Amino acid sequence: MTAMNLIQALNSALDVMLEHDPNVLIFGEDVGYFGGVFRVTDKLQEKYGATRCFDTPISEGGIIATAIGMGAYGLRPVAEIQFADYILPAYDQLVSEAARLRYRSGGEFSAPITVRSPYGGGIFGGQTHSQSPEAIFAHVTGLKTVIPSNPYDAKGLLIAAIECDDPVIFLEPKRIYNGPFDGRPDTQVKTWAGHPQADVPEGHYTVPLGKAAIAREGDEVTVLAYGTMVHVALAGIADSGVDAELIDLRSIVPLDIDTIVASVKKTGRCVIFHEASRFGGFGAELSALVQERCFDHLQSPIDRVAGWDMPYPHAFEWDYFPGPRRLAEALKRAMEYN
Repeated sequence: MTAMNLIQALNSALDVMLEHDPNVLIFGEDVGYFGGVFRVTDKLQEKYGATRCFDTPISEGGIIATAIGMGAYGLRPVAEIQFADYILPAYDQLVSEAARLRYRSGGEFSAPITVRSPYGGGIFGGQTHSQSPEAIFAHVTGLKTVIPSNPYDAKGLLIAAIECDDPVIFLEPKRIYNGPFDGRPDTQVKTWAGHPQADVPEGHYTVPLGKAAIAREGDEVTVLAYGTMVHVALAGIADSGVDAELIDLRSIVPLDIDTIVASVKKTGRCVIFHEASRFGGFGAELSALVQERCFDHLQSPIDRVAGWDMPYPHAFEWDYFPGPRRLAEALKRAMEYN
């Protein structure tokens, strides 16, 4: 085991796969010589050469189209989109080509591609560097969408994504690249040192896609979260005084509905917590799924705590970012129903 932050864990996963499988290669804007704007691909070109880890033009559609062709040919490309906000020029390639290739070819071809991208807010990146677009990928049949919350999971999930025979959107919460984040701007933890999930095996291992983790056990309310919001949720639960069970989804497609249902049937209450805008966010799908499967067990309405329904505000980022206080208030509301 080695103590790593999220960046180091992701770099380790890429290093392991480049060494393990000659069909794996990495490309994107600034991922080669520079090592990526967040240093996730640092020193990989130096170690494996410019044919295994290389830079591309600023063309997201071209990056994804190239990855699809490589995947159909038999390679396992890992394409980086520098910020998730930039992925929309490639959305048609992902929806019309990558997600459908296995089906439209009758299984003759597949797109075993992994699209990595930093996502989410909290670093004052403004409207074009801070969005959380996971719901638009979750809607597309044929795409998997993965969002880790800690270094151990990040490495295992990324290796599993690269080894998957279908396209995976791998969203990296940049707010927790260097350390866990509790949602309070004045108490930001700067390092993962001492965190139990910072101990990461150096070699090959996987965390299965579609299997949630119970980040905190509890009996009174189920909280569903992923990515950065897992850490913010822990702070909100502590502030609320409610014995809440926290489920870290880890991937939203495939979704571990069995773990969710078991928890909600135990607690009788459910609060959904995510950073993206509330309207049309993935929390709406979670709410519908819980209502359909747990209606007879619910003791209070399902609640959603999320970002505001507005473009990501640079000047008011901390008001937009769902913090511990808003979650604590939702947990207390849930407990008002008997």
